[in-house]
Amino acid sequence: MPEELPNPLLSPTRSPGTEAAPLSGRNLNIMLAAMLLTLHGAIAWGGGEWWQRGLLLAHFGLFLIWQPVWRGERQIPMPLALLVLCIGAFFAVAGNWWLVGTWIAVLFGLIGGGVPGTVGRRERLVAILGAVYLVAMLLMWVVPQLFTRYAVSQEVAGVVRYGLPLLPLIILAIPGGERRRGDPVIVDLFYSLMLFLLVVALALGSFVIQEVTQGQYLLGLMQSLMVIAVLLAGLSWLWNPRAGFGGIGTLLSRYLLGLGLPFELRMRRLAELSQTETRPEQFLRSALTYMLELPWISGYGWRSAQSEGMVGQPADHVEQYETGGILFTLHAPRPFSPAVLLHLKLLMQMTGHFHEALRREQLRQQSAYTQAIYETGARLTHDVKNLLQSLRSICAAAEMRGADDSAAFRALVQRQLPQITQRLGATLEKLKSPGLVEMRDVDAAIWWQGLQARYAGRNIVFLKPELREGERLPAELFDSIADTLIDNALYKASQGRPLRISAGLSSGPCLSICDDGEPVPPEIAADLLAAPVPSDNGLGVGLFQAAKFAEQSGYALLLADNRRGRVCFELKPVR
Repeated sequence: MPEELPNPLLSPTRSPGTEAAPLSGRNLNIMLAAMLLTLHGAIAWGGGEWWQRGLLLAHFGLFLIWQPVWRGERQIPMPLALLVLCIGAFFAVAGNWWLVGTWIAVLFGLIGGGVPGTVGRRERLVAILGAVYLVAMLLMWVVPQLFTRYAVSQEVAGVVRYGLPLLPLIILAIPGGERRRGDPVIVDLFYSLMLFLLVVALALGSFVIQEVTQGQYLLGLMQSLMVIAVLLAGLSWLWNPRAGFGGIGTLLSRYLLGLGLPFELRMRRLAELSQTETRPEQFLRSALTYMLELPWISGYGWRSAQSEGMVGQPADHVEQYETGGILFTLHAPRPFSPAVLLHLKLLMQMTGHFHEALRREQLRQQSAYTQAIYETGARLTHDVKNLLQSLRSICAAAEMRGADDSAAFRALVQRQLPQITQRLGATLEKLKSPGLVEMRDVDAAIWWQGLQARYAGRNIVFLKPELREGERLPAELFDSIADTLIDNALYKASQGRPLRISAGLSSGPCLSICDDGEPVPPEIAADLLAAPVPSDNGLGVGLFQAAKFAEQSGYALLLADNRRGRVCFELKPVR
């Protein structure tokens, strides 16, 4: 049993070995020219002769091979083949002028409807020549035959019989190499229908005007042309009037795009769901549940790398569409039409885009939280390191004290241990809530005295502070950065000759830590406060984290001076 004929616009593939090769562009031109010539011979020369019926039957057969609606080289089922043969036989035997006129109008619509889909100039020229021939034959020969009191003049008959065949012959001579072999001819339904109705209105209008007025056919034809021209001009103006409203073009486009959804409301609802639903999978389920309101859908299914699910009920007809890493399955009780399927795929594509945006936002939030934990942990690592250094200083003092140093050691412990305890408590509070640290302002003079007490006995020169009375500073920030800078300077002093380390505090408040050692190498100084750098005694992120901590707190940590004998870091507020 021959296979069923598929739609050529949706399934242009062929089964090799069972069908003939598709017609090339050249062969299509030959078929079109032969079809028009056989039609011309039948209606322009035939006068009821038997060979006129044969030419009409041959014309119908050539039309079946050329026609752009079905693929002419495909096999068709036997019942359909018998139906086509019966139609051809009826057309050949019972062909009168009314039937011939209607047939020519149909051919004109098919040829003209394929013009918007053509790309090459040759194809467009062939279509224009074929359409001109059909209109001329209809108006100059077929329609006058419908008038009982009108006889075609010898001049017109000569033009029709000997002049019009030149157009099919020109088509026969045009090469068809611009069309790729096997490409289907796309016929626009709306263009074809509009052209068919226009040529029918022109022919019938001329016929009616001539019959009513009993005037000349040419005058009636001109009047019909004028009326149609005025109507087309009015429609073209109403399509885009630019007079305060969008015109019928906007209304028609909205209807075609909406298909009763209405489309813009679906898009707005999807956008609202993407704003209210924070979890991607919950948005997907809510969006598909909302789209179950469409009358032709019974259920949706989806499958992605994160989840899979189903809303609604499964049905016999299933379509699948993949977008954004999600495979959607559409269930319907009836087959999908191409227009409905196109709109559903567009809705699925927009749903996939919103889902992907929510998923990226979720990953961004997780990344931001992880980054906050990392930054807080890196900063607290240096705080713990500084506290450990203070404890080591106490242990070193305990080991080196003599019998007469009990009072001094007791005073050192009394100064250091409360501060260490307080800073450990603050460190634990930071671990509980990663993120920005809440600053606690203290009196700058008191903080400066505490810093001197922590580093008492070390090779550090504390300059006299230059502060305004009652000036305050963020203790967490200044403790962390002062300990980091002083520890770096002390480590630097332990690696070479003794250094003179100085610390100063001025109004602002501004903190400066300086030494008279070797400068920071230029290749390291460029990234010292902007990125991690190689380090011999740590991870190389201490100053980088200190600079970020200062930036988050409204301060700036700078390498103010970097030359031999003068290496100075400054912490000052950003103005």
